[in-house]
Amino acid sequence: MKKIKYIIFDLGAVLLNIDYQKTIDEFKKLGVKNASKFYSKKTQKNIFDLLECGKISEQRFVDKFQEKYDKASYAEIISAWNALLLDLPQSRVNLLKKIRKKYDIFLLSNTNSIHINEFRKQIGETKYIEFYNLFKKVYYSYEIGFRKPNKEAFQIILNENNMNPREVLFVDDSPQHIKGASLLGIQTYHLKDNEEISSVLPDIIQ
Repeated sequence: MKKIKYIIFDLGAVLLNIDYQKTIDEFKKLGVKNASKFYSKKTQKNIFDLLECGKISEQRFVDKFQEKYDKASYAEIISAWNALLLDLPQSRVNLLKKIRKKYDIFLLSNTNSIHINEFRKQIGETKYIEFYNLFKKVYYSYEIGFRKPNKEAFQIILNENNMNPREVLFVDDSPQHIKGASLLGIQTYHLKDNEEISSVLPDIIQ
């Protein structure tokens, strides 16, 4: 691996523990048929893309959901959507504190206002601000208008921070996102399901 100056981290399943199956199961309870095709790690319906690109509001997201599953209440839909969010291990936060002393670190996440609001609530505002401030800059898809693996999501970071892509390492758990970054010349590491970022990262960047 060539010399690295910058590291871009994914959030879900890299730093923040998540479980897609929990949301799939909750969607099933709301009457969603073939819920794993409706939403999963690998695929999702357009309603989720729109939400994660900031094209629709939280209210519009719920309205569109209820157009097809009208027995689900607002609170039930939000709760089901947030079910996948788990914990943020302190060991990973500690790792970021060490890494940022040597590298400029960034966060790039396909996410939405509903999940971020719940994430902040779960870990508390003080810890959230501490986490957020570990990064030179945070890029949430719903704020920048683009999702991975679209090249625009990566290009925004490269352009804003005058980065040479060959000096950037991108760490993500989704192979399609890794491929998108690689097409721009960014160095990548695909974090597997059984890998822990705090264990593999020191070896990657030596």
